[in-house]
Amino acid sequence: MPTSPQPSPSADAPERHPHYSRATLWLLATIAGVSVANIYFNQPLLGDFRSAFPESAWLIGAVPASTQLGYALGMLVLAPLGDRFDRRLLILLQLAALGISLVIACTAPTLAVLIAASLAIGVVSTIAQQAVPFSAELAPAAERGHAVGTVMSGLLLGILLARTVSGFVAQYFGWRAVFGASVIATVALAVVVIARLPKSRPTSTLSYGKLLGSMRHLTLESPALREAALTGGSLFAAFSIFWSVLTLLLAGEPFHLGPQAAGLFGIVGAAGALAAPLAGKSADRRGPRAVISLCIGLTALSFVVFAFSARSIAGLIVGVIVLDVGVQAAQISNQSRIYALRPEARSRVNTVYMVAYFIGGALGSALASLAWHAMGWTGVCLAGLAATGLAGFSHWRRRERRAAANPRT
Repeated sequence: MPTSPQPSPSADAPERHPHYSRATLWLLATIAGVSVANIYFNQPLLGDFRSAFPESAWLIGAVPASTQLGYALGMLVLAPLGDRFDRRLLILLQLAALGISLVIACTAPTLAVLIAASLAIGVVSTIAQQAVPFSAELAPAAERGHAVGTVMSGLLLGILLARTVSGFVAQYFGWRAVFGASVIATVALAVVVIARLPKSRPTSTLSYGKLLGSMRHLTLESPALREAALTGGSLFAAFSIFWSVLTLLLAGEPFHLGPQAAGLFGIVGAAGALAAPLAGKSADRRGPRAVISLCIGLTALSFVVFAFSARSIAGLIVGVIVLDVGVQAAQISNQSRIYALRPEARSRVNTVYMVAYFIGGALGSALASLAWHAMGWTGVCLAGLAATGLAGFSHWRRRERRAAANPRT
């Protein structure tokens, strides 16, 4: 008896990677969160460093500064390699280097050694910048926003909870135990990566020098990338403006709370990280530009709430939730946009975007300090609104002028 012919796959059906699964996404999310947390572990430990190295107390601030500098350097020199080499191999090599750097930090006999180890930790903690574009590679186009959102939720949880975990471990076991615990987590993660993470498919044969140089051309040739970078950097500046001075606000009238209280606000901010997958799904359904527009509005609203909450913990909590959801959901949507621009150059596109993102964060921190000393909390809220306004200007200044072949970017 003749059988009816089997339907052939549609020509425009999304290609599905054979290793794309929920488990793989959560592994990438764990990789991103565990690695990026190492950048923030040292921030609550400055008092412990001062006690351990009293002869070099004036240099204590160089520890977190060198870590941040190392991360920026790592984004520039390591993150683009994901287009040229297997990302699984790069993740494993960086995990190995991270483990060695953490051992040196854990056993550092002098502050100079700790600073050098912190610089190395920052450089190789850019593992997260391999994990996020890897998720975009694995996911079919219709699910890319959700995939990126899932992995970013892990990264954001790592950022928000690192200080809380570090402070807890240091309080009971000492600052060296913080780095020691991270060594154990890094080794365990490497074992899981070897067993469970698939290989990626390199998309470029450029030499290392040309790979780095091509990022300039990508930036010049893509107005959408420049727009996303300015929008994302401005929103992260607003984010940093608030978080940079929260400790100062809580230390004064009427709160009289210490830095540990500011760390606990990171747990409240985890709402933004948990909302990341939902933001990714919305970007898949509605298009990322619509989600970004909503997020800019939420970020502006958060600073209005903050302006009326200078004496209210409840108001600050509400504002933190709104701020984190707005900024983090915009981040997911922006990354969903840029990964669709040049699929063969996702690591380099991500590098351009993230460098602009962290520059925005650094400028936001500097602006926050100036605003606080000039106008107090009101100045901080105005500065946050100004940064959000710049994001809105970048996002809305151009009407949709994209080709029909790429309508959702």
